[in-house]
Amino acid sequence: MSKQIGILSATLTVGAAAAFVLTWSSGFLIPAVATTDVDPLTLLVWRFAPLALLLIGVTAVSGAGKGMMRRELGVQAVIGSLAQFGYCAAVYAAVGAGIASGTVALIDAVQPLLIAVLVGPVLGLQVRGGQVAGLGIGAAGVLLVVQSQFGDGSAPLAAYLLPAAALVCLVIGTLVQRRTAVRTGVLLTLTIHVSVTAVLLLVIGALSGALIPPARPSFWLAVVLTAVFPTLAAYGLYWWLLRRVGITALQALLFLVAPATAISGALLLGEPLTPVTLGGFVLCGAGVTAVLVSEARNRGAEGADVSVPPGQGRTRTARPSKVTTSPSRS
Repeated sequence: MSKQIGILSATLTVGAAAAFVLTWSSGFLIPAVATTDVDPLTLLVWRFAPLALLLIGVTAVSGAGKGMMRRELGVQAVIGSLAQFGYCAAVYAAVGAGIASGTVALIDAVQPLLIAVLVGPVLGLQVRGGQVAGLGIGAAGVLLVVQSQFGDGSAPLAAYLLPAAALVCLVIGTLVQRRTAVRTGVLLTLTIHVSVTAVLLLVIGALSGALIPPARPSFWLAVVLTAVFPTLAAYGLYWWLLRRVGITALQALLFLVAPATAISGALLLGEPLTPVTLGGFVLCGAGVTAVLVSEARNRGAEGADVSVPPGQGRTRTARPSKVTTSPSRS
């Protein structure tokens, strides 16, 4: 029975990881299509404001927020303002400024390497040799996938600070989430993050006159798509997988976003797929595999690290020097 449960758990994790990559990549494609003749801020406001009301209602009915402390609310509000408001606003502004979606994806793909550098001093976690090698291979694959898109945009040089700002916001939000002891459920986490983002966007939209939406059906279709896929699905899976597989494995999955974006762009927008792009896909897949295999081996080694003193049951011994990036279960 335990073996069957393990298989189901692994299948669930793999399925969630695949869905995460696809929905996260949609966050680059949808604004690239939808903001050609619409203010990106207007789309963002209507992406988040109605969704915030819906999530608040669902949370109230389900009782998911019952007993939440003020400190937990404050911590999640800070994380949401960084990882959702800061990230999404900067990405949309970058696309609206004329930066090619693949170039935005490339800058965003630096995140796993930045996380790998910071998890030691910030979280006290150790990234092992196999994980470092996998991250390096994945980074090389990302560079191959999106290098042809450099120069496709018409943005001024200063606009490239926008995707860099998006990267920094998501990195800081992720590290704060892993460092804090606050462990709210996915529904409550999303409700807080989306609500904080909606409030900030409404204030900015009101000040800039970007609240009035166009009447075109295509705009409202884009609103629904961005609310369901890059917001509910992608962010919900991001926080769930962060606890499920750990920060290093999750960051490795982000290397697959650029290939997924390139494939979707080829199918939906007619963008070409070159042999160099296909080679990048192979490297991305190899890098993610290396990280996940290393993570699994580390967990297996931790599970085998036990001692049985005479007359006592089997107990786990602490090994400070063997710290892994496995998440805390909650």
